[in-house]
Amino acid sequence: MGGVFRFKEFEVEQRDCAMKINTDGVLLAAIAQHSNPLHILDIGTGTGVIAMMMAQRFPGALVDAVEIDEPAAMRAQKNFIASPFACRLHAVHTSMEAYDTPKKYDLIISNPPFFVRDLKNPEGRKSMARHADESFFEALVQKAGTILSAEGLLWLILPVKQADFVVDKARTQNLTLLKEISICSDAGKPVIRKIICLGRGSTPLEQERFCIYEAEGVYTRAYKHLLKDFFLAF
Repeated sequence: MGGVFRFKEFEVEQRDCAMKINTDGVLLAAIAQHSNPLHILDIGTGTGVIAMMMAQRFPGALVDAVEIDEPAAMRAQKNFIASPFACRLHAVHTSMEAYDTPKKYDLIISNPPFFVRDLKNPEGRKSMARHADESFFEALVQKAGTILSAEGLLWLILPVKQADFVVDKARTQNLTLLKEISICSDAGKPVIRKIICLGRGSTPLEQERFCIYEAEGVYTRAYKHLLKDFFLAF
């Protein structure tokens, strides 16, 4: 399903994008923190929604976004141009591995493909957008280790198994787990995702649990508060 998704301060046209706006992406973009990011990188931007949410939240930041799928990269750039943050957003059609930049990023954010070794979607572009193997995550932390600033943070949302794998591999880049937020659909359900923050600090690990629903079809107060600056419904 395509079409326009309207937020309070911008719109996202989803045509040409294999992966549409989803709960994982908006949760990550609303939760990720940094004290004063000047340069932000969104890896696998898709529609560009995470990058635009970052631009809204951090008005002093320049936001770059890379996307391997050419139609999606072009759509993201059009969305950027149509947004109030156009002068601070830039989309690049490239793979994460091939992205060559002299910049050091204060915040790197990604809602990456994560269905490792699962049955691949027969539609090629959707398969690329949704699936990755272990080497992708190794490359992701290696790239982050190269282009993060000294105080830079890497924020990701992943299923539990992949999150644990990334935390382990990040140690090779001297990146440690600083914060972990366990996401569940409601209080009685198991954890379905983890939002993790990796950096070079040595602060004690912060751990939280976050529930999306308090009852069927009823969002929690925490979810509505988190997204009140973005969603028209809140």
